[in-house]
Amino acid sequence: MWIQLDLLRTPFSLDHSLSCGQTFRWEKQGDCWIGVANRAVLKVWQNSGMLKFKSSSNKINAEFVRRYFRLDDDLPLIYSKIAKDGHVKEAVTQFHGLRLIRQEPWECLISYICATFKNIPAIKQMIRNLSMRFGRPITFEGYEFYAFPEPESLADASLRDLRSCKLGYRAESIREAARVVCSSKLNLESLKALSYAEAKKVLMALSGVGAKVADCVLLFSLEKLEAFPIDVWMKRVILECYSQYFEHGFLERVRSKTSLSAREYEVFYGFGRRYFGECLGYAQEYLYHYKRCAKQPA
Repeated sequence: MWIQLDLLRTPFSLDHSLSCGQTFRWEKQGDCWIGVANRAVLKVWQNSGMLKFKSSSNKINAEFVRRYFRLDDDLPLIYSKIAKDGHVKEAVTQFHGLRLIRQEPWECLISYICATFKNIPAIKQMIRNLSMRFGRPITFEGYEFYAFPEPESLADASLRDLRSCKLGYRAESIREAARVVCSSKLNLESLKALSYAEAKKVLMALSGVGAKVADCVLLFSLEKLEAFPIDVWMKRVILECYSQYFEHGFLERVRSKTSLSAREYEVFYGFGRRYFGECLGYAQEYLYHYKRCAKQPA
């Protein structure tokens, strides 16, 4: 199956969108990408304005692929809103067509609890371990893949079994989140209808979910483009590129520490919201990817 794109009106780069660190279940093989989404295997490749795909499930159709890759976002309009300076303009030029991925909220939540204080290879390994241990196997093109575990599977798991997936201290938080979801105390889909602030407050009531994890879940799965995840990379971007917008004493305090206090995080978020506007989540992803790639050895 395939989707024809008008790249002038609908800029899209499959490579940039899947390599920028926002999602963890995709691998590039030759000229195509293979991943697991919506509990099905999806194989996608792009030839200029042609986006082709195959799946293990007939539920994965063109409509799903368009939504998953957020082809409904007006990216040229978003560029016009966030390209406020040379830093963002350079990032947009280098990674033109990068789109946020519309992830499934449950998987996104657990993935970003796993992501605390871990690099991307380690995060991918934890998610792979969880899926192999607790997820449903899927056969596709002669290979075995695994769906992401259902909440019930993780809610009923022992801490010993969860820790065997190399989760470390995150095992308790992951099981607790699964139990809250299974108890119907939290309907993740319903958070889409709440304001950004209300939805963030609900998420941060969960064990293992701080401001950064909550912002990632809000941005990548709950339709909150005003979320602005601030990790070590974004802290560097702000300090190196936007220091003129902060008081000297505040900057000195932030530079002297490895992590941000809740108040410091909110100060950075407030800057981002005022400066970039309602689509600051897109600005974050472009700047984040730009900074990471600039630091990687050639």
